Formats: sequence, structure tokens, C-alpha cells
Amino acid sequence: MPELTHRRRLLVLAICCLSLFIVGLDSTIVNLALPDIQRDLDASVSGLQWTIDAYTLVLASLLMLSGSTADRFGRRRTFQVGLVLFSLGSLLCSVAPNTGSLIAFRMVQAVGGSMLNPVAMSIITNTFTEPRERARAIGVWGGVVGLSMALGPVVGGALVGSVGWRSIFWINVPVGVAAVVLAALFVPESRAARPRRMDPVGQLLVIVLLTGLTYGIIEGPSTGWGSPQIVGCFAVALLALIGILLYERRVAEPLIDLRFFTSVPFSGATLIAISGFAALAGFLFLNSLYLQDVRGYSALHAGLLTLPMAVMTAVLAPISGRIVGARGPRLPLVVAAIGIILSGLLLTGLSADTPLALLVTAYVLFGIGFGMLNAPITNTAVSGMPRSQAGTAAAVASTSRQVGSSLGVAVLGSVVTARVTGPLATGLPEASHLGWWVMAGCGVLVLALGILTTGRWARRTAERAAAHLSPEQPKVVVRTA
Repeated sequence: MPELTHRRRLLVLAICCLSLFIVGLDSTIVNLALPDIQRDLDASVSGLQWTIDAYTLVLASLLMLSGSTADRFGRRRTFQVGLVLFSLGSLLCSVAPNTGSLIAFRMVQAVGGSMLNPVAMSIITNTFTEPRERARAIGVWGGVVGLSMALGPVVGGALVGSVGWRSIFWINVPVGVAAVVLAALFVPESRAARPRRMDPVGQLLVIVLLTGLTYGIIEGPSTGWGSPQIVGCFAVALLALIGILLYERRVAEPLIDLRFFTSVPFSGATLIAISGFAALAGFLFLNSLYLQDVRGYSALHAGLLTLPMAVMTAVLAPISGRIVGARGPRLPLVVAAIGIILSGLLLTGLSADTPLALLVTAYVLFGIGFGMLNAPITNTAVSGMPRSQAGTAAAVASTSRQVGSSLGVAVLGSVVTARVTGPLATGLPEASHLGWWVMAGCGVLVLALGILTTGRWARRTAERAAAHLSPEQPKVVVRTA
């Protein structure tokens, strides 16, 4: 790809961030519409969980495949196809007549969305070649993803309260069309010098693993944890995991190169992404049901109450990116963990009449935590990796975010709904206490991993992993401490 001017590089970054913004927004904007969707389409709680998880599950399953497809057929071309599919899926969601069709159309959205995150990161990585400039671009990218996910409930509440739940899907269409045109005009086409081979067996195993695990967790409370159906789901997921561990070691160009995980920063970033985004997704899912079904607030009022969280995320996300570029990811990760932990602990005593001041304080703390979290994840994942493998490393980090989102809704939703006695409006607050403890536990895991994966020993493991992956390739240089 020819060298671009500084202004052109910033324009490419802006176009990539525009597409990522609507994808991230869509990951969380639906939460505030759940009670309206439940009433309008007569959906069950598990149906609501699938409305969220059908999107994140397909997204997580296809991110790696989309990345390799872009390397082979062209990053800009794949990016544009993804935008078209995402916009089409959004349009279909807006006219869905029932829960089943809404879930199916969400999956169409996710197929398109899977072509945006890793491909945009690959475009950014190949556009910004200077290490410090790349670190700042990655910080902006991570901040936009986090900001969009945090703004989702606010935007969703405003749209649902004023126009109706179907409007949350309309806004994606014009933005998607604009991004397609801008990409054609300003994003140069690029391909990998030697694209990786497709790995259909590995792809199938990943889909089976994530689907089996998520289905078992969501349907377990209603079907019975010991039922043959649920036990079978978990057994199939376990077999798929074993298959991945055995098969991917023997493939010359696997979907997931297991040698990546010998890097402590990379493995840590994967677990941090899963934990942090599980906390976010579970928080948004439970909070939207609590504010509307228990407190009786409108979607708009509920969205406005979460505005402090979005504001803190908006303010701190770019600051986090700058700190990562200047000092490394440890400080942002520690602050992020403390914010999530304190927020979860405050909500463990939630009741139907919890003072609004306490709720807002918990939202602010969570906004601080999530605002600091996202930027260091990708930075830590690509730390020390060969430049040729940076896109793959970032794709795994993006996949981990979506896996975390799926598990957050599945686990916290199932843990809480299994404990609800009586109507949701009266039984949810007490039943949610365990869910908030789980969220705080996610913060504790982020704290431990943030300290463990950002020191000298961790950096040395990343260097050894990079040497095994591509000994002749230049490394991505980013600060780790």
C-alpha cells in the first residue's frame, strides 16, 4: 500500500471508526428496547437473551474467518461487503414480525458486522506504520468501540421512547451507506502478501463450541441443568474445545494459531476482554430490565439514567488511549478493574426502591471502569507480535470481546432468572444480587490479569512467542509497563 499523507491516514481512521461505531452501538442499543420488544412480540426472557446473543455469537464465530477473507480478497472490498450486509440486516430487523425472525435478522447483521472489526483493525495497522502513531490510532479505535457500546443504552432509550423500538435499527442504514461510499473514495485497497489458507474445520469447531456453550447456559434454567438436552450441549462444546486444541496444532495455517497463547500479554488480553465485556453486557441486560420492569421508568428515562456511565466512558476512553501510548496499559487496566469492582459491590444490595443517588454512583463507577478498559486490550494483545500477525492478534482480541458479551448476557441472565420467584417486576431485584457479585468478580479478574500481564516477565514471553511465530518479521513495538 503506498505511503499516505498524515491527513489521509486520519481520514482512513475516521472511516474505520465510523463503521465500528455503529457496530458497537448495535451491540448494546438493543438493551433498552428489550421490554418493548417483549411486549410487542410476546417474547420470553430467553428470547430476549437470544436477541442479544444471536448477534454477538455469530460475530464472535466469524471474526477470524472474515479477517483471513479480507487478507485474500482485499480489505476494502470485504469492509464494504460487511457494511452492505450490516445495513441490510438492520433494515430487516426493523420490520421483523416475531421474535424468531428478529433473531434470524440479527444474525444477518452479525455476518456483516464480522467483516468490519478485524478488517478495520487490519486497515489501521497497515495504514499507521510508525509505532507511537499506531499505538495512538489503536487507542482511538479502542476508545470508539467502548464509547459506542456505552452510548448504546442512551441512544436506544431516546429512540425507543420517542419513535419506537424498530427505530434503533433504522439509524444504521444511512450511516452504513455513507461509510460504503467514503471507503470507496478514500480507503486504499490492500491485501496480504501471502494470505492465510482457509481452515473450514477450525471454523466449524469454533461455531460448535460457542453455540453449544451459549445455548446450554441460556436454556439451562428453563429446560433443567441435568436434562439430556443441556448436558448434551455442554458435552458437544467440550468435545469441540478438545478438537480445537488437537486439530489446530496439526494445521499448517490454523484459524487460531495456539502459539499466540504462549504470550502472556496476549493470553491475558484475551481473558481481560472476555471478563470486561461480560461485565458490560450483563450489566446492561440486567439494568435495562430493572429500570423499566421493576422501577417502571420509560425507555427514555432509563436511557437518561445511564447517561452518566456514557459520559464517563466518552471522557476517559481517549484519555486511556493516550496513557497506553505514553506509559503502557497497566494503569488503565487497574483503574478499569477498580471501577467495575466498586460498581458491582454497590449493586449487590439492589432493591425495588434503591436511592437514585446510589444507582447513579454505580453507573459513574462502571463508566470510569469501562472507559479505561477497552483501549489497552488490543494494545496488550499485539504487544511484541510480528507486524504480519498484528491483524490476527487484534482479531482474536475482538473475538474475545464478543465472546465476553455473549457469556455476560447468558451467564448473568441465567443466574438471575433462575433465582426469580414470582413476577419479574417483584422478584428481579433480590435475584439479581448474585449477578452483581459475578460482575464484581469479573473486575477482580481484570485487576489480577492487568498486573500480571504488563510486567517484564510478560513482555519476555511475548518476545519468545513472536520469535516462534515469525522470526524474520519486524515486531509491533508498544509499551507494556
